[in-house]
Amino acid sequence: MPIRDPVLVNIVSKRVLDKMVCRKCGALNPPNATKCRRCGSKSLRPKKKKLGMKKG
Repeated sequence: MPIRDPVLVNIVSKRVLDKMVCRKCGALNPPNATKCRRCGSKSLRPKKKKLGMKKG
């Protein structure tokens, strides 16, 4: 069931998609992180911002 309320979509997108992903170990980090919390690597990228339906 997709979320249609724009306020809820904004909250969900900020909570789920506003993260940094470590390129070395794949750990999710806070959006303001400069190094990985798990492995200490400084190679972080923003999580891909795409909301969509799950396949299945």
